[in-house]
Amino acid sequence: MATELTGGLSAMQAFAVVGIAGVGAQWLAWRFRLPAIVLMLAAGLFLGPVTEIFVPSRDIGDVIPPMIALAVAVILFEGGLTLSFKKLADARPGVRRLVYIGAPLGWLMSSLALVFVAGLGWESAIVFGGIMIVTGPTVIAPLLRQAKLTSRPAQILQWEGIVNDPIGALVAVFALEIVLVRNTGVTWGEALAQLVLGIGFAAVIGVLAGYMVVQAFRRGWVPEYMKVPLLFVTVLGVFAGADSLLHESGLLAVTVMGLVIANADLPSYHELHRFKEHATILLVSGVFILLAASIRFETLAQLNWWRAGLFVASVVLIARPVTVMLSLIGTNLPIKERLLIALTGPRGVVLVAVSGIFAERLVNEGIEDGALIAPLAFVLVLVTVVLHGFTLAPLARRMGLTSGDRPGLLIVGGSLFATGLAKALEKADVNVLITDTNRDHLRTARAVGVQTFYGDILGDAAEHNVEFIAYGAILAASDNDAYNTLVATDLAPEFGRDSIWQLARHKEDRARHALPTQLGGQTIEGNRTLAQYLELLGEGWIFRTTRLTEEYRLEAWREARPGAIPLAVVQNGQLWLVNSEDDLVDKPDIYIVSMLPPDVAQQIEQENEAQTAPKDSAREVARAEAEAVRRGEGSGSVPGGENATAADRLRDQSKDDPDLMESQGDVSDGDGTPREPPQKDPDADLPKD
Repeated sequence: MATELTGGLSAMQAFAVVGIAGVGAQWLAWRFRLPAIVLMLAAGLFLGPVTEIFVPSRDIGDVIPPMIALAVAVILFEGGLTLSFKKLADARPGVRRLVYIGAPLGWLMSSLALVFVAGLGWESAIVFGGIMIVTGPTVIAPLLRQAKLTSRPAQILQWEGIVNDPIGALVAVFALEIVLVRNTGVTWGEALAQLVLGIGFAAVIGVLAGYMVVQAFRRGWVPEYMKVPLLFVTVLGVFAGADSLLHESGLLAVTVMGLVIANADLPSYHELHRFKEHATILLVSGVFILLAASIRFETLAQLNWWRAGLFVASVVLIARPVTVMLSLIGTNLPIKERLLIALTGPRGVVLVAVSGIFAERLVNEGIEDGALIAPLAFVLVLVTVVLHGFTLAPLARRMGLTSGDRPGLLIVGGSLFATGLAKALEKADVNVLITDTNRDHLRTARAVGVQTFYGDILGDAAEHNVEFIAYGAILAASDNDAYNTLVATDLAPEFGRDSIWQLARHKEDRARHALPTQLGGQTIEGNRTLAQYLELLGEGWIFRTTRLTEEYRLEAWREARPGAIPLAVVQNGQLWLVNSEDDLVDKPDIYIVSMLPPDVAQQIEQENEAQTAPKDSAREVARAEAEAVRRGEGSGSVPGGENATAADRLRDQSKDDPDLMESQGDVSDGDGTPREPPQKDPDADLPKD
């Protein structure tokens, strides 16, 4: 039974509760790998209708509608800021079809379901049907990370959510304007003129505001530290200004403004991108808690539950599959991928937030069944998020469309050290990809069967050809210290700083060359540079993959491997690189990847364990590479010379030698079964030379 607190919460207490509950739910979702939206909805329901600890109408009052409206404006601006026409043009044909064909078809199918199944009138149906185009990128992204889908269906689902997010809101605004204008009693000619004038006015305001922001940033009229605050208040100003002249046109204006800025190729775009990510997390959390806490059981009781259940079922099993299958006719997508995409369509924050605003507007205009939009949206979001959150991964596994449970490491830099580490990690069932901007550096890796990508890992080509979702960690290990630092710093927000690693920089031990902690990544055991690791290989050190057992524990490994340098640990599908001895785990079925000194390697060879040490040619290549890196001082521009030429010649001679980078390890510890990579090697079709 609900227990209402006497007097309720003060406004300050209410805002604190919303913030703590929203962000706390997102953190718990990350910690326990659960859909964040489910926990946020549960938190809001618990605080609101279940216990009545926080009742928005009682504790905050009249500020709720403008707060939600402004939050939705920022969220839609974020959607527009994500939508780059260049990226859309480069997207797969399936994405374009789901946008150009799927959006209008989805609007039609959803509206029909609302009219003939949910029982809404056509006015409410076309407005709510437009909002239902949105699949919700804030929901899709966590689901994809959790399910570990293969590259193509994951990219299509992610891009569909990003692109259709603002489109759905625009369609809903367009439909709402039609309904509102029609109910004013004017002629259709006047109505059309008013509608075009309103949409045109909002579009012009959005374009002008976006253009002014772009020019101000590009010409240096705004200092760097004021760009994000200026952008934020501009969004609020544009929304409020447009909305005060024509209701709901502010949503269109801020979305258009985001589109203009996104396609202006601003140098400050990454800083703006960070702003919108942080703002979206806070606003999504707050909006979900507010909306869920505002739900009253009496409101849900207005629904005809058998109709509501049939409506959700028709959306999940008919409207979404028909829309996707018809849109993808003529593409080269396999039927399994089409089915998976067709059966995956969770709705998120924009649907709940925008539907609440539009429902209130429709009710104020005398359209009574508009009151059913908010509870229908809530039920649809709750069911689809829970359904897809707990079934997408098993369904994808059953269809063979997952990257598996293998951990993944992306190594930047194609040295012999990177190739040897990759081969050793593969014996611990780790999925490894080596990338380099120099094609010649990848020849050895390709020769021994390691997946490679030729190109800049920070470029657009990598975004469309590398399955980032399959790799949980990154090691920046190229011969360019500055580039390593750039990669580690740029990708840290996406992967998490705990998953970003970097080889030590030259001269890093000197105070004048030390970097602040927010730049670069963590260093691995020993704090060695690439040249130092290559020198060890040149001296005869080898890579070793060892599995601990009940009988062979960590202490026994240390005694048998004196002087070993532990590099990585693999446990139950998780990979982490070793920063210190404390990172080693003493448990059975733990894989330790390490480098062993020559005397230990010789002893292992004499004991006839599974593998052999690197051949002399590989040692010579490692010595030559180490000297070349030292002469370049980590700049990436290694000057030519006899040693560099000799390294190229030796690499050329040994590129077809399958034993060149074979890791010293107890391969009998594994099952010996060849494993298919989770995605096609991005460089598989490149010629060997």
